[in-house]
Amino acid sequence: MWKVCTSVLRSSVRDYNTLRALPSLSRHLSSASSGSSSAEPALTVSSQHDGIRTITLNNPKKRNALSLDMLESLRRDLLGGGSQTDLQVIIIAAEGPVFSAGHDLNELSPAHSRDKHTKIFDACTRVMTLVQDLPVPVIAKVRGLATAAGCQLVASCDIVVASDTAQFATPGVKVGLFCSTPAVALGRAVPRKVAMEMLFTGQPITAQDALLHGLVSKVVPESKLDEETDRLAQKICTTSRSVTAIGKACFYSQITKSRDEAYREAGEVMVDNLQTADGREGISAFLEKRKPTWSHQ
Repeated sequence: MWKVCTSVLRSSVRDYNTLRALPSLSRHLSSASSGSSSAEPALTVSSQHDGIRTITLNNPKKRNALSLDMLESLRRDLLGGGSQTDLQVIIIAAEGPVFSAGHDLNELSPAHSRDKHTKIFDACTRVMTLVQDLPVPVIAKVRGLATAAGCQLVASCDIVVASDTAQFATPGVKVGLFCSTPAVALGRAVPRKVAMEMLFTGQPITAQDALLHGLVSKVVPESKLDEETDRLAQKICTTSRSVTAIGKACFYSQITKSRDEAYREAGEVMVDNLQTADGREGISAFLEKRKPTWSHQ
């Protein structure tokens, strides 16, 4: 392992190595992700091929609501559910016509205690922050409607590919529960005035408007959604896992800092990156006019 001069690089390498060390744990967690009863369908379904893990929200009858059980299942699949040694990208998709309608309002009713409500929002926060803390890129593949915490999940992902019929909303204000936690992710993904209009009115925006304002990365016809998402994932798989981990950690760390602090941190990370095996290999391959052979170290 290379010398580390910044907390960002330490964090990215630690997270990357943690994922590499999880094969046995991931098998255990994968078997647990189906829920408490084997007779019930899994709330999330995870599969992995050629370095790409696809996690599908799998409760279309409840509009893929992010219930406490769904959040815990999603978190398990983000951390495990396949081989860690070749994992390079995660895709979050959904079964049915709705990507996710957000929290299960039955769980947020007065029938449940304040402690239960706190547990739900804490679980949601852990999932949303995990998406950005993971050392691999996470892509949301969005069909249909993504509202409230569902919109929050979209805004938390690194890349978002949406069908041209997708819509996004934070309608909590309409039922007396302002979308304050979704606003954390939304307000970091779109301009403030756009976020505030969505939060104050609860009105959905189209995929085209979401693209215009930066909530999504690409909008494609429904028939091309799988193809375009897979193309992006496969492109990511041609790069070095360790270098990507370094870059993702640095991006999210520097984005909250002042300009001068961000440049200072990013400069240190780039110097450290050059000392890695893949940093050296990439530069050498370019100068020697050949394709790099990544060791992912």
